[in-house]
Amino acid sequence: MYIQFILIGLIVFCDSELKAQNSDSLIINRKVDSLMQVVQDYLDIFDFQKALEINSAAETIALQKFGHYSYLYGKTSFNRGRIYDHKSEFTNAVKWYLESLSIFEETKIKPTFDIIKNLNKLGNIYRILGQFEIAESCLLESLNLQESQIEANPIEFAFCLNNLGIIYFSLSQYENAELYYHRALSIKEKSVGKRHPDFAVSLNCLANLYSTLENYQKANLLYLQAKEIYDINQNTKSAEYALLLNNLGINNLQQNNFELSEKYYLKAISIQHELLGNEHPEYATSINNLAALYFKIGKLPQADSLFLEASSIWLKTLGEAHPEYLASQNNLAAIYFAISNFEKAKAILKKTNAICKKLLGEKHPDYILNLINLVSIYWLTKDFDTIKSYLSEVMSAEKTILYQASNYLTEFELSKFIQNFSEKQNIALSINQESLNLNEICFDNALFFKGFILNASVQLNRLIKLDTKNYEKLQFWKHCNQNLATLYATKVVDRDSQNFESLIEIANTLEKELIQTVKDFKKTNMQVYWKDVQNKLTNKEAAIEFVSYSLSNSEFNTDSIMYAALLLKPDESQPIFISLFEEKSLDSLLQLNAERKTDYVNNLYSIAGRGAVALETPKRTLYEMIWEPIEKYMEGIKTIYFSPSGLLHRINLDAIPVSESETLADKYRLIELNSTRQLVIPDQVEIVNNDAVLYGGIQFEADTTFHKNEPVIASRSRGELSFSSVDSSLRGGSWSYLPGTAREINSIESILKKSKVKITLKTGNGATEESFKNLGANNTSSPRILHIATHGYFFEDLIKSSQKSEINSQNENVFKMSDHPMLRSGLIMAGGNATWQGKQTIEGREDGILTAYEISQMNLSNTELVVLSACETGLGDIQGNEGVYGLQRAFKIAGAKYLIMSLWQVPDKQTSLLMTTFYKKWLNAEGPDNGGKKMTIPDAFHAAQKELREIGLDPYQWAGFVLVE
Repeated sequence: MYIQFILIGLIVFCDSELKAQNSDSLIINRKVDSLMQVVQDYLDIFDFQKALEINSAAETIALQKFGHYSYLYGKTSFNRGRIYDHKSEFTNAVKWYLESLSIFEETKIKPTFDIIKNLNKLGNIYRILGQFEIAESCLLESLNLQESQIEANPIEFAFCLNNLGIIYFSLSQYENAELYYHRALSIKEKSVGKRHPDFAVSLNCLANLYSTLENYQKANLLYLQAKEIYDINQNTKSAEYALLLNNLGINNLQQNNFELSEKYYLKAISIQHELLGNEHPEYATSINNLAALYFKIGKLPQADSLFLEASSIWLKTLGEAHPEYLASQNNLAAIYFAISNFEKAKAILKKTNAICKKLLGEKHPDYILNLINLVSIYWLTKDFDTIKSYLSEVMSAEKTILYQASNYLTEFELSKFIQNFSEKQNIALSINQESLNLNEICFDNALFFKGFILNASVQLNRLIKLDTKNYEKLQFWKHCNQNLATLYATKVVDRDSQNFESLIEIANTLEKELIQTVKDFKKTNMQVYWKDVQNKLTNKEAAIEFVSYSLSNSEFNTDSIMYAALLLKPDESQPIFISLFEEKSLDSLLQLNAERKTDYVNNLYSIAGRGAVALETPKRTLYEMIWEPIEKYMEGIKTIYFSPSGLLHRINLDAIPVSESETLADKYRLIELNSTRQLVIPDQVEIVNNDAVLYGGIQFEADTTFHKNEPVIASRSRGELSFSSVDSSLRGGSWSYLPGTAREINSIESILKKSKVKITLKTGNGATEESFKNLGANNTSSPRILHIATHGYFFEDLIKSSQKSEINSQNENVFKMSDHPMLRSGLIMAGGNATWQGKQTIEGREDGILTAYEISQMNLSNTELVVLSACETGLGDIQGNEGVYGLQRAFKIAGAKYLIMSLWQVPDKQTSLLMTTFYKKWLNAEGPDNGGKKMTIPDAFHAAQKELREIGLDPYQWAGFVLVE
């Protein structure tokens, strides 16, 4: 109490003197604050000289009255840093920000908010200067200071998050970038709302990310949303608005919208020139991007002039060890390459290569681009050893980037992002066709990229089912996807577009959360190398990765798509590269809308018909095109594991004739895989029952009768509707009853009973889509065998086939018109005709059209075999390294191990014979040829097809089905 009393007395004693001091201090503070406001006014009109003069006056007052380590002088030092920041004199800006920071940290008050602002500004400048590690450190320190008091100044906190996102974006750490961008957006939405320019800044950043990931449509929506905000706020003369226009220009350039791209660039340049002058880094960015546009459309003189101007600005303001300057040098090298000044291009790239690697790291896209450009130059001089070194580095980096992307991107986003990597594989294969020294790299690439997204989807589904912690989230995700499947199957005009887009966003968010949290998912996409596959082969086995690629040469791309085989044998020191044919040689197989008549198929798979028709070369058989170049390497080989590519997905290798009496199946045991990596990491299916569910004898009319005013398609094939019999929309046609399917499943039932298989038959009106979707649902086990005898359908992408403009997409059959490839392939279940004809289905009931998309959402992880005893179930959109988007992909994602499917309209009677023969050989046959054991699924299938051929059936009647593991 005594001490307290004395202190109080002391304070009372000094009170009158302090009042006078505080009054003076308050006046001085107000005077300095008013001066700094004037500084801000001059900054707003970009009068930097006046701003510096006024700030100097404020500094003098603060120093004289309070000294160097005073809070007020710290504020004026910070303000001087801001002036140099605005002038793009970043070295001076850093100096004064650091000065201010040291003052704030020394003052007794320790003003936390001012320290935070300093760290944010420093982080931003170090980011601009390309010093990402220091920038990250500053911003993370700022973030740490703010975490407990976000509400105090949410915009500053969001600013820090956004800048961290930009750093991670610049370093290609896209997962972290997206995380920070979204968090910044969320905070800004709560604090300033979705119509504030600060919110638009974050939208712009997020759009940049999606544009880089090649999701241009999503990026464009965000850019335009940000633009609308600036327009509403009449903020269209700001530097931020100019950056947005610049980014819109980039996004449109990527989509070849050249006129619109130029319009955005020119507008951005005009604003930046007025606000910032013609020596600012942001101005340089815009003229550089305009130059890229001119380069792309062949205006080389204009491009050269602008590239040089941008390079000069960046060198002056940022220095040569900066990403922007290095990019400008790469662009100049591209100009010299285009005008055949290869030595000058090489000199530039070699000079910048080491700097780029040190600054950005060997996994950064800009460094990879630098290497690819060097590859093009060394290709001209045939220096293949140097090329091999560079390409090896490129592909290693690409795989790392793609692997990281698979850990946070949705399947749709990944499908866009992976396109860049296909281009690198095209380059590697084109070079290898000429040099034959990249065989190992090309085989490893095929193992990694082929079916990459499919493998990621399969593994995610498998692991989610084992991860009980995420079970509820999984169920909600599946529920969203099921609702999406329903909406996808609805005409565009009948959809609630807002709810549709909202549901897509929810499903995508859930998918990302599952990818990032599911245990062990990041371990599943392990790299498999050609040596790993070779080690799995015995002396009489071989593995083939078929590859298709756009042929390039050292100077330009061609319009040729080439096919080759990468052959791996146990006794070879490396894979063997075998050139096969140009895709035009399989032109007859490209006629997807043609009737698949018996004579067409029989000619294709016979010696006499001499097979497919080449456009400009003499006719060659399938054997001559596909297998003859490989044959000479096959001495002593009995079993061949192969993975098709491109149009080879539509060829039955087993059925290719070697002579009048022999096919490839007679000479080899051919086993088709999605990728030969499955020899190292086999598909995992846990067989927990001996159940079989058989679908057949399905009634496609809901009331089991056909209406007189609807033409019935008389068909003895399990295939697509006859286009000549119905109108172009396919409404008014009916799927016909298939009597052979009822006999088929009855025969199979009797065969399965002998093997003590528990059988469930689904026929007539009971073969519903609901019953199918219940398989493996609600934590139940899917059946070991699933046999579906019905109609199947596949429609080609009308955009690719240039037919979309000829029809009204608003009223067209949605299964034919859908942009989603997994909607354009499916199976017809009970009552499906009503939906197919555009009629309203009963509320609360499925529509009877079981799409590939819906199947992919199911759990068939306990199913060893799926038999699609229907037409064209093996067809679908062929998309690069990912193979076929259709039913086979759907069943693989759902978890099934083996899949038997068809390539054309198979005849009803002979299909039944093939299926019953197969089941007998698989489940009941034992004999000396198989060591007294029952046959495996592949052996039984091949033996069944051989038996049908030997009893005199032609290829059309037995070769339409293929088996894929």
